[in-house]
Amino acid sequence: MKNEIMTPTPDCEIVHTRIVKAKKEHVFKAFTDPSHLKDWWGPKDFTNTFHAFELRSGGQWKYTMHGPQGDYLNEAVFIKISVPDVLIWNHVSHSLFQMAIVLDEMPDQTTKVTFKMIFTTPEECKQKKEFVLDKNEENLDRLEEELLKIK
Repeated sequence: MKNEIMTPTPDCEIVHTRIVKAKKEHVFKAFTDPSHLKDWWGPKDFTNTFHAFELRSGGQWKYTMHGPQGDYLNEAVFIKISVPDVLIWNHVSHSLFQMAIVLDEMPDQTTKVTFKMIFTTPEECKQKKEFVLDKNEENLDRLEEELLKIK
């Protein structure tokens, strides 16, 4: 995958949105502070061990997700970081995709979180869609729990 922002087509992307009860800066911190991110990233019943987290364009994020069926080594490369609005990385291990996180400030100190997974082919997107729809919802549930700890 190239280190550039991909232009998605509807058949190559999976999009989730949720409005969370937290300031945008706090949500951005949950995504970019490893001490918080390691505690909530991933589906229900998963934990993480971070091996590298270099929050800069071109920086590496290497981590192992520990789940009920085993361990999953993951590697990503950060593409764009725009504090506190956008975070984009390429997932370069296992499934290849680009993840774009967009945060929009909403009324009453809430934030709209948009998860956008962009795949290189419609076939891969379709194959992953069945699995990730529920798992992304679990991930966002865990984000909301973590946001209660951020002041």
